[in-house]
Formats: sequence, structure tokens, C-alpha cells
Amino acid sequence: MTVPGLPMAVPSRDLPTRVRIHEVGARDGLQNEKATVPTEVKAEFIRRLADAGLTTIEATSFVHPKWVPQLADAEALFPMVADLPVALPVLVPNEPGLDRALGLGARRVAVFASATESFAKANLNRTVDEALAMFEPVVSRAKAASVHVRGYLSMCFGDPWEGAVPIPQVVKVCRALLDMGCDELSLGDTIGVATPGHVVALLAALDEAGVPPAALGVHFHDTYGQALANTLAALQQGVTTVDASAGGLGGCPYAKSATGNLATEDLVWMLRGLGIDTGIDLGRLVATSTWMASQLGRPSPSRTVRALSHEDTEEH
Repeated sequence: MTVPGLPMAVPSRDLPTRVRIHEVGARDGLQNEKATVPTEVKAEFIRRLADAGLTTIEATSFVHPKWVPQLADAEALFPMVADLPVALPVLVPNEPGLDRALGLGARRVAVFASATESFAKANLNRTVDEALAMFEPVVSRAKAASVHVRGYLSMCFGDPWEGAVPIPQVVKVCRALLDMGCDELSLGDTIGVATPGHVVALLAALDEAGVPPAALGVHFHDTYGQALANTLAALQQGVTTVDASAGGLGGCPYAKSATGNLATEDLVWMLRGLGIDTGIDLGRLVATSTWMASQLGRPSPSRTVRALSHEDTEEH
């Protein structure tokens, strides 16, 4: 239920005044949906997200259709939203993917690396070093074309096969991605096992290695209910970019224990209460996620969406 004046904004001196939300619902959120989502629905989803005030909306991935069938329509989808006045990053796993993206006029791309050997093997069928070698010409060519490059790094806090991931191991791969030319990095808690102290320790180690908070985004999954707590810890360390998925959509097809992403609405609610500006119209965002949930035929897992759209009314 919407109540005027809530949440009450109580700013904190140790937090940023503005946060940029990197919306991943249209790509990460939908990529492992079993039923094919029509291209027109994806385009409408992106348009509604932009209308709600999101300024960075990850649109799709130029990966081989065999690996992610849900995103096989990248060539058809991207031109349908390319006119929007927002940043539309796309994933490009290799040079053919980059060629496809550049051919459609993409100005922001992302590569997807792993902090662990097990996930690199499962996701890319390569070692960590082999994957970095594959990304090097992709990043180099993108930068030569004046294209912004984001480097995703999965399994930064834990791996389902290897367990705890040593912080120096994560720092090493982050440093390699930055040295390669990536403009920003996204630290992924792919299976949602991070806790705030771990977040603080990793960010401190990265800062010591010359990877400042300004170059980082955080990407938390809510498997153990820690995503918002971990986000707050990152904000207190100076991070101002947070990945989130409208309606809490998504997981990871290559990590069975990975559950949904942090819901954008839940994040916006917390940030509002902290007096942090996002530029997002929460009402429009909730309406968008409610609409998308109806397209998928199931309720949104976001608690804020449920609270503000009365989806829980009949349960009480």
C-alpha cells in the first residue's frame, strides 16, 4: 500500500548523494526464462524501464544463440530500442559478438569474466587466463572505436565448486581487466553468499591495488537475503553504481544455486529512505515490473513490488 511520505528520508554523511542503477532485468533477468519471451515484449519492457527513469538498461547479449536461446533475437531487438535516450549496454563474449554489436551501432559493451577456474570452465569452456586472452582483442577493438567497455567478474565472493574465493585472486583478475582497458568493473556475487564484512574487505583490497570505488559497480544476488546489506556496505565504501533487476528477475544458467538478482524496486526503496537520489519514478517502475510479471505468468518476487501493487492483499 502506498503511504505518502514513506519511506521517510534520513540521509547519512557516509553515503553518496546519488547512485546510478545499472538495470539488468531485460538481459540477465530474462536470459534463462524457459519460455521464449517475444521480442516485442522485451522491447516494450526496455521502453517502460526508460520511462520510469532508468538511464542504464542492459539490452541483450550477442552470444551464440545455441548457448542462450532466449537472447537469439539480439539483432532484431536492439534496433527496436536504439532510439531511446539512455545507455544500452550489450554483452559481447568474443570478437564475432563485438562485430554484431558494432554493426548495429552499440556504444556500450560488456565482457563477462570469472574469478574462478571452475566457473570459467562452466561458463566459457576456458581457463581464467584463456578467457582474459579472448577478451583482450574485444576490449582493444571496442576502445579503438570509442565504445565504453564494462568488465563483469563472476564468483567474486564464493563459488559452488571451489567454495571461498581468496580475495587476492579476485583482485588479480580485476586488475587484469582494468589494465586491458575496461572502463568499469562489476563485482558479481553470483551465488549470493557475500556478507557485508567480506564486501568491505574486497573493496579495501581493490583500492590498495589501484582499483578505486569509482571504477566499480556491485552485482549482488539475494540467495541468503544479504543483497541490500551488502549494497549498503559497498555504498559506505564509496561505490556509486549498483546492478539490479526490475522485479527481481533472473539467476545464472551456469550456476545452479544462483537465485534472483537484487530487485530494483527494493533497492530504490532503501535508497529513498537514505536520501540518495536515483532519478527513478518508483510508481512507474513497480507498474512496469507488475506488467512484466503478467507477461511471464507469475508474480514478481520483489517485496516492494508486492507491497505497492497489492499483490499480497489476498494472502492476509
